[in-house]
Amino acid sequence: MQRRTLIAATATAAAALLALTACSGGGATQTDALTSRGDITIWYSNNEQEVVWAKAMVDAWNAENPDEQIKAQEIPAGDSSEEVIGAAITAGTAPCLVFNTAPSAVGQFQKQGGLVDLASFEDGTSYIEERSGDSAQQYQAPEGGYFQMPWKSNPVMIFYNKDKFTQAGLDPENPALSTYDDFLATSKTLVESGAAQFAINPSPTSQFFQVGFDFLPLFAAETGGKGLVEDGEATFAGEEGLAVAEFWKSLYDQGLSGREEVQGDAFADGVSAMSIVGPWAIAVYGDDINWGSVPVPTSAGIAPEETYTFSDAKNVGLYSACKNQATAWDVLKFATSEEQDGQLLELTGQMPLRANLPDTYPDYFEANPAYTQFGDQAARTVEVPAGSNTVEMMQDLRDAYTKAVISGEGDLEEAMKSAADSVTALAEKG
Repeated sequence: MQRRTLIAATATAAAALLALTACSGGGATQTDALTSRGDITIWYSNNEQEVVWAKAMVDAWNAENPDEQIKAQEIPAGDSSEEVIGAAITAGTAPCLVFNTAPSAVGQFQKQGGLVDLASFEDGTSYIEERSGDSAQQYQAPEGGYFQMPWKSNPVMIFYNKDKFTQAGLDPENPALSTYDDFLATSKTLVESGAAQFAINPSPTSQFFQVGFDFLPLFAAETGGKGLVEDGEATFAGEEGLAVAEFWKSLYDQGLSGREEVQGDAFADGVSAMSIVGPWAIAVYGDDINWGSVPVPTSAGIAPEETYTFSDAKNVGLYSACKNQATAWDVLKFATSEEQDGQLLELTGQMPLRANLPDTYPDYFEANPAYTQFGDQAARTVEVPAGSNTVEMMQDLRDAYTKAVISGEGDLEEAMKSAADSVTALAEKG
C-alpha cells in the first residue's frame, strides 16, 4: 500500500475539526499530568512493517518497565486518522501517543487543546533539536514550542522504469531528467515512442495533500529549500513558483501527463514511465520493475547533493488527555532513540528525522545501497506550512493549481497570486 497517500483529511473534515471545542479530558491538571507516571496507551499505523516495529518497541519497553506499561493498538478505523484523532480529543479519550500524526493536522489538534507542548518537558526542546538538527525548526509551532515530535520521513524523488527508457531509446543509467527542458524532452520521447501512455502521472485529483506529490517537491528544489509560507507570507506566486507551475502545465498541455485519474497504480501498471515516490517504493516496486531513481528536476539543474524535496513526514503527538505524561515523554524518547530509529529504518525503509542519518547508520546503507539516495535526501526536505489553517492553505493552493495547471483553465499567474493572497490571509490568522 502506498504511503504517499497522506492520511486523507479532506477540507470538509478540516473544517469540522476546527469547529470542535477545545477539550483535553481527564481529571488531573496539565501540571500534574506532566509529572505523573504510570501505564499509558499508544496508537500506531496499520502499515504492516510499522506494526512489526511498534510491537517490538512496546515489548522492549514493557520488559524493562514493569510499573509503567504500554498498551498499544493500531489507530481505530474511520474515514481518516485525522477525524478519528480529532473525535478522540473532543471526547477526552485520545491515547497518550499517536505514532502517525500528520504535520498538516497538528495545528488543528493544537487549537482543539489536544496536544502537549513537548517543550514543556525540561529536556524537550534540547532532545528534539539535538536529534533532528536544523530540520526540527520546520516542526515548531508559529508561536514557538513543539506540539509534535519529528519522527520519520519519506523524501520524494523521481522513480523511472529503466526498461521503458530502453524501449524509447533513452539511456536508462544516465537519464536526462535534471532540468525542466531535459525532463520535457525525455518525457516527449517516452510517449511518442509508445513506451508509455504518459511520461509521469501524478494524481490529478483535488485533495489538499496531492500538493506534496507534484508542486511542492519541485518548488522546494527550485528555491533551495523554501517553504510554501515563510514569515507569515505565501512564497509560491513568485518567479520560482510560477516556473514550477509552468513546467507541470507543459506536461499536461502536451499530453505527457494525464488530466484524468488513473485507476490503480499508473507506474506499477506501466501506464507511466515515471513516478514521484518515497523510499517505501523500493519494497513495493523492487521485484517487479527495473527501476532507477533521481532527484526531482529544477529549471537549471541542481546537483543532487544540493536538491531539496518534500518530506512526506509522519510524526508523533503527545495528547493532553494523557494522565501519565512523564511516562509518555520517556516512551517517546525511547521510541526515537538511536537504537529504535535504527530498527525503524531496518524494518520499514523509512528515514528517521535524525541529523547525519547516513553517518549514524553506515552499516544499513552499505547493506542496502538502494536506500542511500533517500538517506542523503532526508537531510534536505521541506515540510507543509505550520499553524491551525494548514489544510485550508494547501487546499487553496491545490484548487488554483488544479484549475490553472492540470485543467489549463484561466490565467496561471493570476490564479497563483490569488491563491497566495488567500494563503497569506490564513497564515495571519495563526
